Amino acid sequence: MEHNLPITIFHWTLSLLPIAALLVMMVFLGWSGSLSGGIALAMAFLIALILFDAPWLTAAVGLGKGAWDAFFILLVVWPALLIYQVAEKAGAFKAIRQGIEEYSQNYLFLVLSLGWVFASILQGIAGFGAPIAIVTPLLIGIGVKPFMAIAIALIGHAWGKMFGTLGVGWLATLNVVNIENQTMTLIYHGILLWIPNLLGGFFICYLFARWKGVKAAWVFVVVVSLIQGGGQMLLMQVNPALSNFLAATLSLGAVLLFSRFAAYQEKDEELEETSSILQPSDEKEEKKAKMGLHEAFMPYYVLCILSIAMLGVPALIEFLEQWEFGFPVPETSTGYGYTVEGEEAYSPIAPLTHPGLYLLISSIFGYFWYKSKGHYDHLQEDEQSGPVAAISKGTASEALGASLAILAFLTMANVMEQVGMTSVLGLGIAAVSSPLVYAGLANIIGIAGAYITSSNTSSNVLFAPLHASVAGSMDGLKLEQVIASQSAGGAVGNVIAPANIILGTSTANIGKEETKKIYKPALIFLGICAAIFSACGILFYLLFR
Repeated sequence: MEHNLPITIFHWTLSLLPIAALLVMMVFLGWSGSLSGGIALAMAFLIALILFDAPWLTAAVGLGKGAWDAFFILLVVWPALLIYQVAEKAGAFKAIRQGIEEYSQNYLFLVLSLGWVFASILQGIAGFGAPIAIVTPLLIGIGVKPFMAIAIALIGHAWGKMFGTLGVGWLATLNVVNIENQTMTLIYHGILLWIPNLLGGFFICYLFARWKGVKAAWVFVVVVSLIQGGGQMLLMQVNPALSNFLAATLSLGAVLLFSRFAAYQEKDEELEETSSILQPSDEKEEKKAKMGLHEAFMPYYVLCILSIAMLGVPALIEFLEQWEFGFPVPETSTGYGYTVEGEEAYSPIAPLTHPGLYLLISSIFGYFWYKSKGHYDHLQEDEQSGPVAAISKGTASEALGASLAILAFLTMANVMEQVGMTSVLGLGIAAVSSPLVYAGLANIIGIAGAYITSSNTSSNVLFAPLHASVAGSMDGLKLEQVIASQSAGGAVGNVIAPANIILGTSTANIGKEETKKIYKPALIFLGICAAIFSACGILFYLLFR
């Protein structure tokens, strides 16, 4: 791409400013997502107009793209909040906790099964935040502290972000950059993505009860990771689009197998007493639920069946994706010659394959299911507080703040991309890097992209062309390696992505102080992964030049 972008310390710092400000406002100041996002958006917009010489039309196109991208995500958020309220008002989560306890009373095993295995399966087939929205309330239902439930869901599904959702991240990457040696690229991906998979399992154990938790479940973690991470690595060579979903689904067999062993069935009181993630026992509801586990879980069964049936067959997906819609965007340029090509249909939405549709159908089914079983009878006494009114009120109260925050995050990201601020960040790093240093920093660029856009796919679309340009100009630097590092960074970067955090807090219904607590475990996990990715990137460069 021809341009005269100012790759200077001043402009690089200005490009970083909205991102850094957003992190400070949300993490350190504890401000709401909508307020923090609004301020960061205003900063990005003003910097774009004044210091990146962007015409009003160019910045406005960025706003429009961001609003459309936000709408895409909100089509998951709204029905996710709805299905949560449908189940919560019926008392389903209490029933799910009590029902699961009949199969196993080992809470570490249950947390791993839901927060790691089930979240990975959902990421493999649905994605777009569905694992966070669905798993978070389930973890809370078995007694996990809300902020920890969000952190566990974020960490547990992160490894599947690149090849989950039926490989959308990989397919999108191939659309924006020409990778000649795809076989080696997939091998590098498999190695790097196995790291957050294995580390995620062990990290959840550590969050549960520090090293005692790791010691108690290390065998289960290793076996599941061999199936998930190792299985994905092998299946990539056969069918990259299905590799994550198939590997994650196969790991359910390990859950069923280990649930037969006494060590994973029986309650471990000593371990639970030292756990820092479980609610105090006196806060748990002990009254017997009015429904059984399968009755309570029925809407989620419908969701899984719908997702697998509609999204698990490539030919059916191709047929359903015929119906899609997007809006045209014009070509735009800035005074620095940074041009973004126009599109006839920007990021079209295929409603019949969108996970939001399946969440909505499952929500509607859940309402009539619970109602037919009499689980809303306690809400029928007052017409103004009937089940529909109660569910609608609960959904709307959480949806407004989440919607404004996600809208602000995505419009900020797109304004930055449209005027070249994001490119300045990447090009600035490349300008001061040697091939060895760049090999170690490629994953950091991926993390930054995921933080900005709340999407592994968008991160790769933003920065894969940059990596291709840098790899072509640096001796010994292989595109296959830096693309894999970019993808791995983009995957784990989602654990701190603002839109994902907001999605979790909305379904968990927690306040500002609790929200701040999510970042500590998420950042520690992210930091460890980033350090290992950097070491691997340098090692790949040195060994396979």
